[in-house]
Amino acid sequence: MKAGFVALIGRPNAGKSTLLNWLLGEKIAMVSHKAQATRKRLNAIVMYKDAQIIFVDTPGLHEKERLLNQFMLQEALKALSDCELILFLAPVTDDITYYEKFLELSQNRPHILVLTKIDLVDNAKLLAKIKEYQKYQDKFLELIPLSVKKNIGKEELLETIAKYLPKHPYYYDPELLTTENIRDIYKELIREAIFENVSDEIPYESDVIIEKIEESPTLDKVYAMIIVEKPSQKGIIIGKNGQTLKRIGKEARKLMEEFSHKKIFLHLFVVVKKGWTKSKKELENIGYLF
Repeated sequence: MKAGFVALIGRPNAGKSTLLNWLLGEKIAMVSHKAQATRKRLNAIVMYKDAQIIFVDTPGLHEKERLLNQFMLQEALKALSDCELILFLAPVTDDITYYEKFLELSQNRPHILVLTKIDLVDNAKLLAKIKEYQKYQDKFLELIPLSVKKNIGKEELLETIAKYLPKHPYYYDPELLTTENIRDIYKELIREAIFENVSDEIPYESDVIIEKIEESPTLDKVYAMIIVEKPSQKGIIIGKNGQTLKRIGKEARKLMEEFSHKKIFLHLFVVVKKGWTKSKKELENIGYLF
């Protein structure tokens, strides 16, 4: 019996949440083609043979002055120090400098280098990229190429992770998929719908508070507040005749129903909280505890 925490680390938009959902076989982590969508750590539990692997999804490693971004970086750095093992995700098209910056931060923590999105290049380019990383082979435990899109590398990755985990009783009931509560998962799925339906800076200056959930065996009624920083952003989120908000709600309901296997009634409304991304008090009220 083995068990341990494994941090997913990489630059913004490296595909950490997509990888997590793929390994889990369920969608619980917010996914967006826009960078810096993940804001908080999220635990997902994968049982593999005799091992319980607790994956910790993290915000991307980046440097920004806004207080919210500082919280996101802090979340990633905490995972670096708290977990037994690290997966560093390096998209095959990335420059090697992202990995070199990670090495400066990681303080020789044990890690596996995961070369992602290998479906984007041919074999010659893949081999050339692997060769680039070989000069750091004394730094990583293993290098594993994979592709979520082509379903390549899952078994090898899980086998390798299990090999390096310590012998330990399971931390959680093996039936659990995540340690997150339903409120946090619904929040992230609504945020995903915002990211996919509103462009520019608005997704980064918005957030979601779940006001209330009324649960029954076949229906969840969810009442949620979307927060923005400026009145003009509120108008954009709502849209002409409320069309954008309806579109966000429709997509969010679909994601929530796919996760919960229930019908969802979703009530969304929008409020303005000026400067919330720069206010420690407001951030903590929303749930970003420093």
